[in-house]
Amino acid sequence: MDKTVTIYSTPTCHFCKMAKEFFTEKGVAFTAYDVSQDAVKREEMIKMTGQLGVPVIVVGGDVMVGFDRERLAGKLGITV
Repeated sequence: MDKTVTIYSTPTCHFCKMAKEFFTEKGVAFTAYDVSQDAVKREEMIKMTGQLGVPVIVVGGDVMVGFDRERLAGKLGITV
């Protein structure tokens, strides 16, 4: 199963920071895009979700809006 992780975030988003810290603590490699500065990635995110809310986390093609530690851990196959 593809475990590629991508997060669309902004620098001022508390939940975005929490998600990135979670990935780092758990040793999960991820790609982060700052949608406040990257218009192309912002449009990509909006097309995926239909909204501007962040964080948007993509795990192997599965899109999640918001940071839900337990759900994310389940998708990654790791413990909380």
